[in-house]
Amino acid sequence: MANEKLIRVGITQGDTNGIGYEVILKALQNQQMTELFTPVVYGSAKTASYHRKALELQPVSMNVIRNSADIKDGVNNLVEVANEEVKVELGVSSEIAGRAAFDALERAVTDLKQGYIDVLVTAPINKKSIQSEQFTFPGHTEYLEASIGDGDKALMILFSDKIRVALVTTHVPVSRIGEYITKEAVLDKLFAFNRSLKSDFGIVRPRIAVLSLNPHAGDGGLLGKEEQEVIAPAIAEAVEKKVVAFGPYAADGFFGNEMYKHFDGVLAMYHDQGLAPFKTIAMESGVNFTAGLPYVRTSPDHGTGYDIAGKNEANEQSMREAIYAAIDIYRNRCNYAEMTQNPLRRMYFDKSGDKEVLDLTKVEDED
Repeated sequence: MANEKLIRVGITQGDTNGIGYEVILKALQNQQMTELFTPVVYGSAKTASYHRKALELQPVSMNVIRNSADIKDGVNNLVEVANEEVKVELGVSSEIAGRAAFDALERAVTDLKQGYIDVLVTAPINKKSIQSEQFTFPGHTEYLEASIGDGDKALMILFSDKIRVALVTTHVPVSRIGEYITKEAVLDKLFAFNRSLKSDFGIVRPRIAVLSLNPHAGDGGLLGKEEQEVIAPAIAEAVEKKVVAFGPYAADGFFGNEMYKHFDGVLAMYHDQGLAPFKTIAMESGVNFTAGLPYVRTSPDHGTGYDIAGKNEANEQSMREAIYAAIDIYRNRCNYAEMTQNPLRRMYFDKSGDKEVLDLTKVEDED
């Protein structure tokens, strides 16, 4: 353990008028944290100091830098990204706070791609105030898919030690959800969820429950036909391709009877269908994970908390869990890549004759 490289965890400040700095500072107050990983906060030293004093928290020592090459392992780092004075108005949605949130996020993503940090943990943003010419996305998930996805599609997973929930649709108006529930969409998310449960969570043969779209799973078509025409056929095709999937289950009975305890993951059709019960079950310890992308990103499962900003009432447990989860997922991916690497070299015949030639290309694991 002494010789093991400390993972560098980038942490964005989020909305500067919310509880982002409160949960960050509280999570980093324990000096033993820097023995487990290297924290790299992206934000403003003055803004962090303002929050600390307003909350009357104990000081947290920071190595304040502007050049990411100056990050030091084994200590708390703060990368100064503020290009102007950030006016803090606790509990207020403002354009200044939105711009500060984006500046931190953009710099952290740049450092992630350049290898200065290993994983990314994001504090909550206000999805309206962060909007600009540079940020035209409904949330972190869509922004990260566009900026670091390299063509891969993101999958939102909320998880705790009790339950894992993934979503077919994310930030879509309720009136338009049906447009996005296609067989192809359900299949894509099922395959992505299955891969993530294996590589990111270390589950060898995950069991996935799939929820219905309509009440009572459509009641045989009386309340909607998506279950019969879209979701059930997608499940059947996934099973044919060796995904262990079951359903579709009516969401109310599924969660009411605690059936989620019998599965490794639950695939919900839309945001509130999956997240409302999830947050009821695991609000304080839940983690939001953006799966499916080349880099690991997690966040607490709560929002900006304007109603309690500056009152020293925010619970940092979800932020702490998000940090630990990012580290665990990073290590799980490394282990999975090593375990599934095929050490055998592929054989083929040279077209010019019958001579057998060795192809040094690795055979990649297939689901």
